[in-house]
Amino acid sequence: MEPEPDPQERSAAPGGPAEAPAAGSLPQTLSGFRIGVTSDRRSDELISAFERRGADVMHAPALRIASLTESISLQHDTNKVVESAPDYAVITTAYGMRRWAEAAEAYGVWPQLFDALERASILVRGPKARGAVRAVGLDDDGAAEDERTETMLDMLLENDISGKTVAFQLHGLLNHDQVSRLEAAGARVITVMPYTWTKPPEDSDLLRMIDAVIERQLDLVTFTAAPAVDAMLGVAQQYGKRESLIEALQTDVIAAAVGGVTAQPLEEAGVEAVTPHRWRLGAMIKKVIDHLETHHTIRLDTQLGPVELRGAEFRAPELTDDPVRLAPGPLSLVRTLMEAEGATLSREHLLEQVKWCDSEHALEMWVSRLRKALPSSELVQTVVKRGYRIKT
Repeated sequence: MEPEPDPQERSAAPGGPAEAPAAGSLPQTLSGFRIGVTSDRRSDELISAFERRGADVMHAPALRIASLTESISLQHDTNKVVESAPDYAVITTAYGMRRWAEAAEAYGVWPQLFDALERASILVRGPKARGAVRAVGLDDDGAAEDERTETMLDMLLENDISGKTVAFQLHGLLNHDQVSRLEAAGARVITVMPYTWTKPPEDSDLLRMIDAVIERQLDLVTFTAAPAVDAMLGVAQQYGKRESLIEALQTDVIAAAVGGVTAQPLEEAGVEAVTPHRWRLGAMIKKVIDHLETHHTIRLDTQLGPVELRGAEFRAPELTDDPVRLAPGPLSLVRTLMEAEGATLSREHLLEQVKWCDSEHALEMWVSRLRKALPSSELVQTVVKRGYRIKT
């Protein structure tokens, strides 16, 4: 799971509490765009930030976070940490640290756990985990600059940990490779899992979101945790839709990840994700807004007035006040024509560029459907024996 924004950063971030304007008063920078949100925890904040800027949002948690505060295993592992007096403690997430402290308090062993961790050398994955450690009155001895668990373990392995005990707070899933690295160096590792991820049922909204991506009914999908990416790809695999899902994410539907750790499974699947420089929720929201405005909004002056394509929404304000939502085929065609900025495109060129159009007859059908959908059929002009153009 990616690190969270701290309260100060969140209040200054797009969609954060500090803005607190009346609903609908923000610039509608995402109007016309359709965004999928796969996160469970803090999804309301993300959905609100997008909707207040005009986006249509589809929500389908790919994984749900289940706290293990009442887990017998967590209580057992917490007692082991207390009894072992670890030499080192590895804290990977702020959420995990908070849940662990709450669980220890519920078990009646928080003072003992606090003493054990206070005597240990604590390493944290990033500033959010550091903030959670300090919030309970502890301090750390270092953080990974790139906020990756692997880097944090590299820092730990710079020490001679043979015969030492390491308490390792996991973030939802057990990574055997990471634990094996420490054990191979001679350490005794006690893993602690304060929360875990649970997969959604097979008939969940996630499957409907996968279909929406494949059918190009979404412009962008956001991910805030690597396990959520794995879950989405895994469910798609179950239903024989993985290849179609990946093809859509490689071409027409943008994948946005909160950070490099989340983006990694997307990259391994051949999908290039839009990722902010700072791995924070607010930074991802701003990155999404900037990316859609810069790369997926096309404006053109025509003989019938200015027109604009925002995602799948076509606007011609001098012809009608109502935006037109286009189907994937006509949408691909009008986007190609608008990108040509009035130049005539041959039928051969359009057949190469426009997706899902495999014959001249199909092209003619799409031109006809596009003309019927647009506020004026005159916007798409036939150039005899040459092809088609937008009438500029």
